[in-house]
Order: sequence, then C-alpha cells, then structure tokens
Amino acid sequence: MYLITVFGNLLIILAVSSDSHLHTPMYFFLSNLSLVDICFISTTIPKMLVNLQTQSKVITYEGCITQMYFYVLFVGLDNFILTTMAYDRFVAICHPLHYTVIMNPRLCGLLVLVSWIMFASLFYCTSLGVYLSSAATHSSHPSATTSVMYTVVTPMLNPFIYSLRNKDIKGALKGFFVKETTKGAIVLGLKKCP
Repeated sequence: MYLITVFGNLLIILAVSSDSHLHTPMYFFLSNLSLVDICFISTTIPKMLVNLQTQSKVITYEGCITQMYFYVLFVGLDNFILTTMAYDRFVAICHPLHYTVIMNPRLCGLLVLVSWIMFASLFYCTSLGVYLSSAATHSSHPSATTSVMYTVVTPMLNPFIYSLRNKDIKGALKGFFVKETTKGAIVLGLKKCP
C-alpha cells in the first residue's frame, strides 16, 4: 500500500510537470496535494514497517516527537491544500469569466505558500482518539486498524480519486511514457549503428 501510494502520487506530479496543458491552478494544487501525501505517509509508515519486521514497538522520545511534529505538519498542510482546491473550484464554477484573473499564478503560489506555513480541522479527531484510547486500553488491534485507515488508505486513494481517473492526467502520462519510450528507442537505435 505504501509503494502504491508513493508511485501513484509521483505519477501525478510527473504528469503535471511534464505536460504544459496541465499548468493550470487545479493541477498545480493537485500536484502539491500529491507531494504532501507522499510526505505524510512517509512520516509514519517506514517506521511501522520496520516495527512489523522486527516485532519491536520501541521508539525513542526524540524519534517520537520528530515523527509527531511532521505528522501534524503534513496533516494540517493536507487540510489547507484541500481547502485551497475547494476555493479554486468555487471560483471556477461561480465566477467562470473572471477565473483566470482571480486564480492567477501569483495567487496560486501564495495560497500554497500559506498552506505550507500554516497548519491545522481533517484527521485530528481520529488521530487524537487513537492516541488517547491507546493510553486508556491495552488492546492495540482497533487502534492499529484505525491508524492504518487514516495514515495509509486515504493518501493511497487520493491519486485515484482526484487525478488518475481524469482524462487530462491520463493523456499527459500516456504522452510522457510514449515520448520517453520513443527517446529510448532512438538512443538504442543509434547505439546499434557501427
């Protein structure tokens, strides 16, 4: 699930950055959401995978504080990016004639910058519930299931929900891979010549 999440989100970033037709506010925000999802899932899952392999649940105090800092940072950032995406769609639907003026590149960059600077409202209730309930009870199975739901499943599904079903993203990825395959074939063809 971790590899699917990272790969799916990297594909979105690759598609948006490689196709000039996707250099619009909506896809700019989607690529930032993908980057945040990669960072978010990478704060906890690698340590969890190591713990599963070694059958050890030990973490240092410094490691725990660092992990929690980045976890809260990326959860908040995820929320702000989603809010920014909602604002972008609001402007596109309610003010279509003024969309390009309102959602100019400067405002888009500013909205993402504000999202990176400030963090807060989406997974706090579930994460707080998990950490408080794990202190009160000794049963870790429900806590682990809930943790997997909000730390792995949601970031894994975001690429499929927001982008990989989108025909523009599919076209950009297809064009990128065809271009890379053609370029590789030309290089291989040149190498075969004596």
